[in-house]
Amino acid sequence: MKADKIIKNAKIFTADKDKPEASALVVKDGKFVYVGDEAGISAYEGEVTDLGGKFIMPGIIDSHVHITTSVGFEYLDLGVPVMTSNKKDAMDFIAAYVRDNPGLARYRFMLERASLHGENITKDELDAICPDSELIVLEGEVHSNWVNSKILERHGVTDDTPDPVPGLAYYVRKDGHLTGNSYETASWPFLFDGVNDLTDEQISAAVLRWLDSSIKYGVGAVFDAGFPEHNGVNERIYKILRDLDKQGKLPVYVDGCYVLTQPAKLKEALEGVKRFRSEFNTEHMKVHTLKIFMDGTLKIETAAMVTPYEDGVLGASAFNAKEVAEILKELNKEGLDFHVHTVGEASSRVVLDGVELARKELGADFRVKVTCAHLWVQDDADISRFKELGVFANFSPWWHSGNIGGNPIELWTSLIGEKRAHAMYRCKTMWDTGAIVTWSSDEVFFGDFKNWSPYLAMEVGMTRWINEKTRMEEDARTIAAFPPESERMSIEEMILGYTINPAKQLGIEDRKGSIEAGKDADFLVFDNDLLTAEHEGFSYNKPADVYFAGKKVN
Repeated sequence: MKADKIIKNAKIFTADKDKPEASALVVKDGKFVYVGDEAGISAYEGEVTDLGGKFIMPGIIDSHVHITTSVGFEYLDLGVPVMTSNKKDAMDFIAAYVRDNPGLARYRFMLERASLHGENITKDELDAICPDSELIVLEGEVHSNWVNSKILERHGVTDDTPDPVPGLAYYVRKDGHLTGNSYETASWPFLFDGVNDLTDEQISAAVLRWLDSSIKYGVGAVFDAGFPEHNGVNERIYKILRDLDKQGKLPVYVDGCYVLTQPAKLKEALEGVKRFRSEFNTEHMKVHTLKIFMDGTLKIETAAMVTPYEDGVLGASAFNAKEVAEILKELNKEGLDFHVHTVGEASSRVVLDGVELARKELGADFRVKVTCAHLWVQDDADISRFKELGVFANFSPWWHSGNIGGNPIELWTSLIGEKRAHAMYRCKTMWDTGAIVTWSSDEVFFGDFKNWSPYLAMEVGMTRWINEKTRMEEDARTIAAFPPESERMSIEEMILGYTINPAKQLGIEDRKGSIEAGKDADFLVFDNDLLTAEHEGFSYNKPADVYFAGKKVN
C-alpha cells in the first residue's frame, strides 16, 4: 500500500492502553494506518523518515478553554491598576486619576478585594469622585465589581432589579438599596460593556492569534467553555470558526457549547444548545454541550461550600440536585452533554447528586457525558463518586501551585481553614479512584498565551510549584510547593489527561486522543524525550513538528 508518511526509529507514546509504546507509524489520507514496530512498515510504500529516536505523542486536547471569552477580553479595557494596601489610599488614587484625566466618558480601574481588608466601596463614594462620567472598579478576578450610578442607570439596574441567582450572582444592597457592588452574573454586563460592538475583522484577528498559538503548542482539539451571558457574541465567534473550517483553514478541532448562568433562562438555553448543534456541525466544529455555572470562585466566597468559609459564609449553587436531574433528563432525550463550572465542594456535590437521581430514573438509557470543571475543593465523601457515577473530573493544573506569586497556602488558609487549604486540587486522589481525569488551561486572556501552554500545566501538575525554572514571570513564583506532595502527577498521567482522557470527555475517542490505526493522524514530534525530561522547567518544552490530520501545520 502506498502511504503518505512513514516514520521509523521514534519513541512513540501512543496513549493506547493496549499498545502504549511503538517505534514506527504510517499515515495515509489523514489517518494512522499502522502503528507498531519497524518490521511492519515493510508493507507500505513511500519515503521513510528516520527520526533518530525522537519522541512522538498524540496531539494535545485541551478540554476546557475560553476562546470566545478571550476574544472579548482581547479588546477590553481592564482599567488602571490600583496598587494600594487599604481603602483610603485606593479611593485617593482613583480620585486623583479622575482629577488628572478630566472629561473621559468612562473610567476603569482594577484592584484586589483583599486590599480593602473587609471594607467595601459604594456607588455614593464613586459618585462623589465622578458624578458625570461612568466609573467602574473591577475586582482582581473580574468576578465582581463596583460601579457608580451612571453605569447602573445606563444598564437599567434599579433597586427593584432581581438578583440573577440569589446568594451567587447578586447586587449588594443596604436597606433595600443598591450599593453599586455586584457579583458574578450580575456584574458581567458592566465588565463586558461594548463587546457587542466588536467587528468581524476584530474577532477574526483575535481568533487567528489563538490558532497560531494552538499550532505552536500542538493543541489539536479543544472544548470551548463559552462566553457567559454573551451567547450572541459566542455565536458570532463560532460562525467565524465554522467558516474557517468550511474553507479548510481550521487546523484545530473545536467542540463548543451554549452557556447557562441563570435558572430563569433554562428553557432558552435548552433551545439554544439544540440550535447551536444544528448550526455548528462541520468536520472540525461541533456543539453538543450545555455549559452551566454552578457556583463562582473561592477568593470572593461565591464558590459553594459544604463546610462554611472561616467567616461563616456558605456560598450558593445555581441549581439544586432535583433541578440538575431534570436538566440531565432533557439533555439525555436530545443526545446532548453537560459541562459544569464547579469550584466549591457543594457545587460538585449537587451535580453528583443530580446525576445519581437521573441515573436511577433512566437506568441503562442514561447517556449524557457529564463533566465537573475546576474542582478546587472536594469533600472526602464525594471523591469516589466520580468513578461510580461516570462523571469526568476536569482540572486546570497550572493553578495547582496554590496561588500565583508569594506564599501558596496563606490566602486559602485564611478563607477555608488550614485543613481544607492543605487538601486542594486533589487530582491524584481522584485519578487513583479510577475516575477519568482531564486537564485544561481555562485561561480567559490571550495575552502572550504563556498560561495556555499545556507544558506549563504539565510542569505545575507534576511539581505544584512555580519557581525560577518555570516559564512564567518572576512575580508569579511561589516560595514553596503547594501541599500535599501526594497530589503530584507523573508525566505519563499528564499526557494521558491531555490526550485519550479528554477525547473520551468530548466523545471523540474513536477519532482522536491516541496514536492507533484508524484514528486521525494528529501527532507531535519533540526533539527531547518528554518521559525523561526534568519536571522543573518542563514548561519550556514545545513540539518541533505538529501534524493535524496527517499534515504538518507548523
